[in-house]
Amino acid sequence: MKKISWGTGVVIAFGTFMAFILFFVFLVQTDRDYDNELVIENYYNYETGLQKQLEKEDLAQNLAEKVTVLQEDNFLKISFPKDFDFKNITGKVSLYRPSDQKLDFEIKISLSSHDLLIPKSQLAGGRWDIILDWNYNNVGYLNKEQLTIDTK
Repeated sequence: MKKISWGTGVVIAFGTFMAFILFFVFLVQTDRDYDNELVIENYYNYETGLQKQLEKEDLAQNLAEKVTVLQEDNFLKISFPKDFDFKNITGKVSLYRPSDQKLDFEIKISLSSHDLLIPKSQLAGGRWDIILDWNYNNVGYLNKEQLTIDTK
């Protein structure tokens, strides 16, 4: 039996290590359990409207009474300012689940009082990013909240 020189051993070790790493890269790229999806589908279109969003966020932060998002027993309660006429509030609430894009959804704002209620039965437990993009008398506002939903 012929001995392997140390140079040949180093080359074999490097080759084996590279094959090991490439195997796992290939496994992760082809397996559907490791979904590498983007959080936002059209990121560059989203980025162009960023200045407008920043202006809306500033307007929302400068309100005397701010929008609040509270977690009640069976629902999320989104309360709009009481000094606004709720009939003139329009927009949408976007709920994003960072860990699973399939759970994301939007709700059109249609109020019968100053509060919007979202049943917890529609939400899986865990972290949610909530974006309120709303208008009052043709002035746009934007609120962002992060919430961890407890489904007990």
